[in-house]
Formats: sequence, C-alpha cells, structure tokens
Amino acid sequence: MTYSIPASPCERTYEIKKSRFITRIAYTRDRDSAMAFLAQARADYPDARHHCWAYLLGNPNNAASAAMSDDGEPSGTAGKPILNVLQHKGVGDIMVVVIRYFGGIKLGAGGLVRAYSTATQQAMEILEVQERVALTECLVNCGFSQEQAVRHWLTQHQGQVLDCTYTAAVALQVALPEVKVTELHQFLSDRGAQFRTID
Repeated sequence: MTYSIPASPCERTYEIKKSRFITRIAYTRDRDSAMAFLAQARADYPDARHHCWAYLLGNPNNAASAAMSDDGEPSGTAGKPILNVLQHKGVGDIMVVVIRYFGGIKLGAGGLVRAYSTATQQAMEILEVQERVALTECLVNCGFSQEQAVRHWLTQHQGQVLDCTYTAAVALQVALPEVKVTELHQFLSDRGAQFRTID
C-alpha cells in the first residue's frame, strides 16, 4: 500500500484581523517525532499565544493514529479544524502546527475554525509530497558465500538491510517493498536460503 507523505517541511503565514497564523508542516513517522516537531515550533516562536496542532500517522485512508490539540483556544476551534483538513488531503505521516499571534481583535468560535482551517489549507497547497512505499520486514538466513549476492539483490530492488547477525550462518533482517517479497522468496529458494516475513 503506497500513500503520499510530506517530501520536505514547509511553512506559510496567513493573517486575518491582525492575528497572524504561521503554519508548519513536516513528515513525522511516529508520535515522538511529531512532539519533537511541536517542541521546535514552540522554541522558534516562544512568544506566540497558541501552538495548535494535529497529526495523522500511517495510511491516511486508515490512519494508525491521529491526535490534535487546541492549546488554549476554545475547545474544537483549532485542533479539530486542522485535523479535518488533513483527513481530506490523502497525506499520511504528517504533523501540522499552527502558531497564532493574537492581533487584539477577537475572531469568535466560527472565525477561529475558519482561520485555522484556512491556515492549514494554504500551507497544504504549497506542501511537496512524495510516495511512501509500504515496506515488509523479512528475516533471511543464508550462508556466508551468499550474503553478498543477497545484499546486491536488495540494493537493486529498493530493499535495505536493517540488522545483520553472524553465527553459524548469516541472519539478515531486511525491509523491502511489499510487491518485491515474492521475487525475493524465489531468489532465495533458488539458492537454498531460508526466508520468512515478520508480522
């Protein structure tokens, strides 16, 4: 299963009634990296009144995890509108932080919802995305003489070696695109090497 993810971080500013909304977007693979991105936004704009955010992790059509925060704005006026925009964009593994500088004019609940939605929408319009290829992890057991051939095959098929253990044989923990698993299995069977996928 492939889906779009942010290719690189982006930032965009939106102003309404003297309030300034600075939207930052980045790729985040898990909650820890999302919270690190939030911490960086707070460090960069320490004097802002609000740092509202939402993230969507995993496949956007069936997200593994989603969360949001109004960060002091009235309940439901910031995090939810940000998340709503994300849920309609088809981009996964994404974190959005909207930093607000209050301009002295109250926007009201409806105005806040529109402002946070618009700020997120405008930043999403300039976000560059790329395809994330879902990887399957496998364990490969092969002889020492076969290791180089296996590594070479993986390099040619967008695979990567995550871990390697040497005992009486070579145990490789690898990750490769789902569509290549059958090919790898065939390649290894022809050489008498053992293989299994990791759930």
